[in-house]
Amino acid sequence: MTPWEMAAVLAAGTGAGAVNAVVGSGTLITFPVLLATGLPPVTATVSNGLGLVPGSITAAVGYREELRGQGRRVLLLGIGAVLGGLVGAVLLLTLPASAFERIVPVLVGLALVLVACQPWIAKRVRRRRASGGPVRRDGGPLLFTGLTLASVYGGYFSAAQGIIYVSLMGMLLDETLQRLNAVKNVLAAVVNTVAALLFLFFAHFDWTAVVLIAAGSALGGLIGARTGRRFSPAVLRTLIVSVGTVALVHLVLH
Repeated sequence: MTPWEMAAVLAAGTGAGAVNAVVGSGTLITFPVLLATGLPPVTATVSNGLGLVPGSITAAVGYREELRGQGRRVLLLGIGAVLGGLVGAVLLLTLPASAFERIVPVLVGLALVLVACQPWIAKRVRRRRASGGPVRRDGGPLLFTGLTLASVYGGYFSAAQGIIYVSLMGMLLDETLQRLNAVKNVLAAVVNTVAALLFLFFAHFDWTAVVLIAAGSALGGLIGARTGRRFSPAVLRTLIVSVGTVALVHLVLH
């Protein structure tokens, strides 16, 4: 890489770390930059996945206050994240890209609809519980299955992974959006770490890109968490839908 390319990758990593902490879809910042430096698509995807691990961890740490009281939930859903992330990483290394390219836009589009409808869904959940409906603090088998499948996608590519997480949890859990965002950051960190461990031994990657994105994303994760925690639910939801829409357009056009 030239010095200018290295600077661009570092800046993209910082932006991706911040966006991932608040919304998700930071991969849509780093991935095109890596391709512009001349890396092949799969090598760029793997390098990006490795580099974003520190950002996922710092974002989770930044949301530690919102994680209070959610230990059991995070532990249970984290099991699904481990399994899904591992499967997704294996698929990336074995399947052609066209296999997932058809379903990814559909998943992202559905996630955006769920996030936009989250207040209405939450009201219906509270109304059902007030009338004696079951209360599931962990979301039940449906949420576990949905997040595990989302983690498969996250281990494969990760763009809009966080948006899918938040949409599923918002539909099935009666929690504030900030607390759901905190869980999202932990699950993303788990998936990224599991995939990274596999990539280290079985995939080709570019160490320069990995180090630059890692440094940038670690800083960006802290910045994003510090900023995102101040947003109201309406602002956070608007950001998620806006960034997700950009992600959807990008995936459809490419």
